[in-house]
Amino acid sequence: MTIQTQPIELYYWPTPNGWKITIMLEELGVPYVIKYVNIGRGEQFEPSFLKISPNNRMPAIIDPEGPGGKPISVFESGAILQYLGRKFGKLYPTDERQRVEVEQWLFWQMGGLGPMAGQANHFRIYAPEKVPYAIDRYTNEVNRLYGVMNKRLADRDFLAGDYSIADIASIGWTMGYERQGQDMNEFPNLKRWFETMKARPAVRRGIDIGKEERERQNLATDKEAQNILFGQRARA
Repeated sequence: MTIQTQPIELYYWPTPNGWKITIMLEELGVPYVIKYVNIGRGEQFEPSFLKISPNNRMPAIIDPEGPGGKPISVFESGAILQYLGRKFGKLYPTDERQRVEVEQWLFWQMGGLGPMAGQANHFRIYAPEKVPYAIDRYTNEVNRLYGVMNKRLADRDFLAGDYSIADIASIGWTMGYERQGQDMNEFPNLKRWFETMKARPAVRRGIDIGKEERERQNLATDKEAQNILFGQRARA
């Protein structure tokens, strides 16, 4: 495994996407430092952050010991997981068939579980107007995706067989199952995976990072933060 001597800088806020990277770094046991990006205060739009994350989204990292020993920045949580998995040779297999299995489920999370769970959470919890069609649409789609996971996990412990970045990517987006209108008891295989994941020390540590910051900012009542997060348009 590659030895990291200088800490990786992680630009982070405690959300399901941010947790992906804290969990990964905790699993790898490599040194890193947290650089909080308070997305409810608009810090994601600061020019210094946009240089490393042009999509004005966290997480992002700066690895001072990137390829060729030179610093590299990486944005987008899936790309960061792949980069760290390749660099440190853990949780992202080198065998092509196994890697394809992991990548399928990683991108399934990136394109499906995350966005749909996020929309379900938004329309159920934060939308100023309760729109039944939107609530039903996204709640039902999350239910379908939970069903996909439940079937997948019927004959294996983890999404791609062995524990991998695919599981790390997905756990945070199932933590809010109640807010997404789901009953975990309907999905016994998923529930078993969920409990197994939560019991991993690195997962617990990763999710706990910034917990106090998250609790201090109650997004459900913080109208300023809601305006920043839910009213974004293109900026020059």
